[in-house]
Amino acid sequence: MEQIEKHIDSVLDVLSDGIYISDREGNTLKVNTMYEKLIGLKREDLIGRRVQDLVKEGVFDVVLNPQIVKTGQPATSVQTTKKGQKLILNGHPIFDAAGQVTLVVTFVRDVTVMSQLREQIVSQKKLLEQLRTNVQYINEESIQKFPMNGFKSREMLHLNKLIEKIAATEATVLILGETGVGKEFFARSIHRASPRGDNTFFKLDCTTIPENLIESELFGYAAGAFSGASLKGKAGLCEMADQGTLFLDEIGELPIAMQVKLLRLLQDQEIMPVGATRIKKVDVRIIAATNRDLEKEIEQGRFRSDLYYRLRVAVLSIPPLRERREDIMPLAHYFLAKYAAKYRKERRFGPDIEATFTGHRWPGNIREMENLIESLVVTCDRPVVEAGDLGSCMLSEGYDRKRNLFETLDTRDKSLKEIVRDIEREILNGALEIHGSMAKVAELLKIDRSTIFRKLKRDETA
Repeated sequence: MEQIEKHIDSVLDVLSDGIYISDREGNTLKVNTMYEKLIGLKREDLIGRRVQDLVKEGVFDVVLNPQIVKTGQPATSVQTTKKGQKLILNGHPIFDAAGQVTLVVTFVRDVTVMSQLREQIVSQKKLLEQLRTNVQYINEESIQKFPMNGFKSREMLHLNKLIEKIAATEATVLILGETGVGKEFFARSIHRASPRGDNTFFKLDCTTIPENLIESELFGYAAGAFSGASLKGKAGLCEMADQGTLFLDEIGELPIAMQVKLLRLLQDQEIMPVGATRIKKVDVRIIAATNRDLEKEIEQGRFRSDLYYRLRVAVLSIPPLRERREDIMPLAHYFLAKYAAKYRKERRFGPDIEATFTGHRWPGNIREMENLIESLVVTCDRPVVEAGDLGSCMLSEGYDRKRNLFETLDTRDKSLKEIVRDIEREILNGALEIHGSMAKVAELLKIDRSTIFRKLKRDETA
């Protein structure tokens, strides 16, 4: 017992919690080293001082001693120190032989850091869940079944021959085209026709991955690389796609810092996982796609020229659907059959659909068509889908393309200025719907974003 009493201070100092011992009058008897660190004061500044006086001096705002002495029951509270730290207090009474509270022992923990770590872990878990949702894998046998020989336009027949040549090589591929033209479909077609066709195909959409996680998603990370990371580390998509193909969609959105590391992968087939000290060799074919003008992006400093030239070994330019109208009806019949089977409904096109479809400009390209036809299959009440069923889902260009523009406008009781304003509003709203970005629309229409905002805001308040 004497040995324990002799070393009681050392015993208290090995504890990971702060320890504060006071008597029934509130006088401070002992504190340990951890408590000194938490509070930022030395024990000689505290020993002998009454806890109530320390509260008056603003050292901390809450104490448990008076409450525990009065009730004889343990108590818990949150204390804020002079430095703004949040400490959690867990106090316990010690009784004498007469059953009176003689000492109060309080365990103290800093919850400021714990709260921050908890928030970081929750945030990282949410981001990792988002990644699991956004990263799509090849083992989806039902995806993109439209056959390459189903295209009828001269442009696509030429493209089909080019794909056959490219697929037989190991060349890096850059696919260019507007949003919705089917860039992923052609990337998968190249993979399936290549010597790697029996191996894995992974897709990463560069627009959906947070910038601070895209490196670990591509290259993986070592054990304990960041808060919330797996203790065993994690392989990145480059490593998982070894011997296969990695499709980087919307590569124009890739941060500059990541572009440098991607260049190393393309040149040397090497990666460095986050937090690792050794490089890894991989054998992966890269297919990239974008709807951006990368040469303009280079001029504006948003894309590296050396990466651009390394990517464009083999280039596929996919023309928009409005420039290959021979492909419209084969695609339409394919999507009709696909969704009629999915929803177990009998559907066929009426005789007036072809003129309407081939006359439409399809600003959203194949994606717009697929979504429209799925909607028609679900909502149409009759087996035959007619032009009248389209409603407001698409513009009536099939019949009105050759009509005078003035005839298509509602000009009743409107001045020329008001008519022009309405046309501007339709153009801006349509462009925003297609491209989804005010910056992109401003670039395409060669106007400032502030101008777009002002015109749309004016229309809302008019």
